This record gives sequence, structure tokens and C-alpha cells, in this order.
Amino acid sequence: MTTVHKPQIKVPATYMRGGTSKGVFFNLTDLPESCQQAGSARDELLLRVIGSPDPYGKQTDGMGGATSSTSKTVILAQSTQTDHDVDYLFGQVAIDKAFVDWSGNCGNLTAAVGSFAISSGLVSADRIPDNGICEVRIWQKNISKTIIAHVPMTNGEVQETGDFELDGVTFPAAEVKVDFVAPVDPSEAMFPTGNLVDDLVVPDIGTFKATMITAGIPTIFLNAEEIGYTGTELQEAINGDEKALARFETIRAYGAVKMGLISDISEAASRQHTPKVAFVAPTQAYTSSSGKNISASEIDLHVRALSMGKLHHAMMGTAAVAIGTAAAIPGTLVNLAAGSGERSAVTFGHPSGTLKVGAQAECISGNWTVKKVSMSRSARVLMEGWVRVPVSSE
Repeated sequence: MTTVHKPQIKVPATYMRGGTSKGVFFNLTDLPESCQQAGSARDELLLRVIGSPDPYGKQTDGMGGATSSTSKTVILAQSTQTDHDVDYLFGQVAIDKAFVDWSGNCGNLTAAVGSFAISSGLVSADRIPDNGICEVRIWQKNISKTIIAHVPMTNGEVQETGDFELDGVTFPAAEVKVDFVAPVDPSEAMFPTGNLVDDLVVPDIGTFKATMITAGIPTIFLNAEEIGYTGTELQEAINGDEKALARFETIRAYGAVKMGLISDISEAASRQHTPKVAFVAPTQAYTSSSGKNISASEIDLHVRALSMGKLHHAMMGTAAVAIGTAAAIPGTLVNLAAGSGERSAVTFGHPSGTLKVGAQAECISGNWTVKKVSMSRSARVLMEGWVRVPVSSE
């Protein structure tokens, strides 16, 4: 029987950088009809767009860049929520597995959501100034939270060029301020265990002090010194150490159980995007991955975080929300590493440089909550048109 090979399909798409990440952006209504709702058809399309699963780990036959920061997809639609402009759905695509993780948000790509929404006609024209700042009200569907992106406008178009520099991004661009509004509802447990610091028991590995927080994205913070690091490590110090990566994944799995995200460590393999695991250390001088010398006085602490099983080259935006929130709460490991005390903003060192994040946290009836976490990112369109996707043969 002769196999009939169908031609590729063309799907309108935009390739964008947001913060220190890149992803393929889609308007929901541009997707094939079978992919306009959650399910295997949508996942299969996005996997093929990105080039996964790839046993070579390169994503050569797709749009992915073979790192967690560049293996991302975004689907936007006019918002179904009152007082919001756009619904934002994020899919983190695994590199070597046939798996799209929908369990969390991408804070970095959030910076690009506002400009894509404006350019795609998803924001009402009467809300877009010809010049000034357009406040795009984003409903983050993965986690059911509100985010406000402050997008600069010039002569009726999104302003992408500028002189704002973001460590981890080579070239300057226009600044986009992003507000994560009430990333933890008062009805939710910011600290799922009820403690600012826990003893996390990891069989055959050890017991570690840990701050486990759900703000921005569920995150497990450890002390660098307790796990044998200084906190100034760059990617090559960890990503080339398979034993270390396996240990971090085991710690992450047991932390996920303790946070109530999964019921058994075996479930962690199918929940790679969340929780994140990170480690903190007091401020000290170091040299970033670009060769930039950063003095101890420029930062309040060091934070290194892993994403999808690898040390991140900079910092995930959602993890920065967790860092800013935890830093504002006296007694957490993040706060202690930053010198303790009350603070409304923190500047931390990461492999690519530094990042400042502000947080408004308060304790109500013994429970901590956070009103808003803010940071500045940048974004721009890299390419737009159609992405071509092979379909199954008959």
C-alpha cells in the first residue's frame, strides 16, 4: 500500500522574545479548529512546531532553541473575564519528551503578551493611546491571575526599541513594566506547609532547610551552602553534572509532595514546569556569564534557579515574583540571605547579572499575602508570518 504524504499546513504565528525567553505566539482563532481547545491535538501541534520530542536534544527540526527558555508556546484570545483585555495561556514544551506542561505561567514571556495583544487587535482601540503607555490587562489562564503589562506606544504602534538593558539579553530595547497583581489570593496558602522554613527530608540525600512558597510560581528555596554551593555558580558548574541534576530533581519531587502539588514523587516526572527549585546565598562579588564583574554592593543576595531540570541562564520571571515576595517576608530563607528585616524591593544576582523586583506584602490575621509584585522586562517581535507544520501521513 502506498503511503500518502500530506503537505505541511500553514499556521499564522509570531516568534517573540519576552524578557530572557523566546516563544511562538498564536492567536487562538488562527489555530486549526481541532487545536482551539485543550487536548492531544493541540499538544501534538505545539510539539511539532517546537521540534519535540527530540532525542538529540537540539530541536533542529522546529522553532525551539533546545533550552527551557526557548522551548515555549503562547496562545492568546480576547478575554472572557470582566475588566481584562486578553486571555494568556502558556505551554512549556519538553525537549526530549512528548509533553506540554500547562501547570504554570511564564513571567518573562508575559512582557511580550501585551504587545502581541495590541498588534493582533485583541485590545480595544479606545484603550490604546497613540503615544504614552497602554495598560494591557492580562488574564493568566494557567494560574487564574491578573497581570498588567505597561506597553509603550509611539504614533499608534508598539514601541519596541529603546535603551533599557536587561541582564541576560544582549541588546537594549524598550522597557515594559509588568505588575503581577495579587499573585497569592488571601484565601490561598502562600506557604502550603504553614511554615516560613521547613526541614525538607529527602531520603538517601539529606535533610535541608527550605522555604516553600506559592507566589508567581510554586518554588522551593534552599540555602546554597547546605547543598554544597556558593550561590555564585554559572550554568556550566551544574548543567554538566548529571549527579547534581538528578539530586536537584529528587529534592524537587519530595518538595512537590510536601507542598501538596503531587501525592507521590513518581508524579513529578509529568509536572516538570512546577515547582521550581532554587538556592540562595548572601551577597558576594562575582563574574556573570557575559564576563561582567558585579560587586557585592550592587546586590542584596544571590539566587540560582533550575527550570525543566537545568540551571537557568538568568531568572524566570515567575520565580522572580517568588523571590521578591519571599524577600519581603521576614524569616524566609530568601529574606535571611538578603540580610533579614522588612523590605519592599530586592536586587539579586543571577548567572547573567542582576534583577530588581519589588513586592508589597502584608500579614493579615497571621497569614501572609502579597498585593503586587513588579519588575521591568523588555520584548520584541523577532519574526512574524506562518509556521509550517507537517501533518500525519496516511
